Amino acid sequence: MARQQERARRTRAAIIKSAAVEFGKSGYAAASLNRILEGSRATKGAMYFHFDSKEDLARAVLETAVERYQVCAERWLARTDLGPLDVLHGMVDEIALRLEHDTIVQAEYRLVIEPDFHRDNGNGGGRIVGRATRVLAVRAIGDGQLRPDADPDRFTRTLSAALAGQRYLVDPIANGSAADLRARFAEVLEVIVEAMATPLWIENFRVEGWREQACLDDLGLGA
Repeated sequence: MARQQERARRTRAAIIKSAAVEFGKSGYAAASLNRILEGSRATKGAMYFHFDSKEDLARAVLETAVERYQVCAERWLARTDLGPLDVLHGMVDEIALRLEHDTIVQAEYRLVIEPDFHRDNGNGGGRIVGRATRVLAVRAIGDGQLRPDADPDRFTRTLSAALAGQRYLVDPIANGSAADLRARFAEVLEVIVEAMATPLWIENFRVEGWREQACLDDLGLGA
């Protein structure tokens, strides 16, 4: 029984991964179930055992992406060896890294701009990142990294919108310029942080730079 359950789990994961590749490249409407099956090496019966429809499969991709965003946010928020703004940089850098290499996260960004799933955008990865960003902004104010009059909600809204804009301008799937994304995300963060940071933090940052960045090996994308 345990062996059958593990086989079913692996089959389901393979179908979701293949669907993410297809949705990321073709979008929802043009996505082909036959190409998803071919990529997953699963049978049609296995696919319909796990998923009722193409929409059900797309929602599974979205749910999987949310789980990855949640793991990312929780891991960075738990860091106590870094200041809040360095933690924020690490989290933002990981998101960029995932957008370059993680097919699940790439597919989520493609799906939530389509009419069928746009309503899901408010409950997706952006919401998780936004909440974590606000927590870190509040911590940064308390630690004297952001000015006392900085508004954490304004900080969060501005950063979230700017990162989303850069993501769609630098599309790793469409134009192959993924190498630019991490640098663009870092640039956005630096501009917004410096507008609200204390003079002491800015002075130290210009000497030391960011203390941490994400590492591809830590993302668990090999499975």
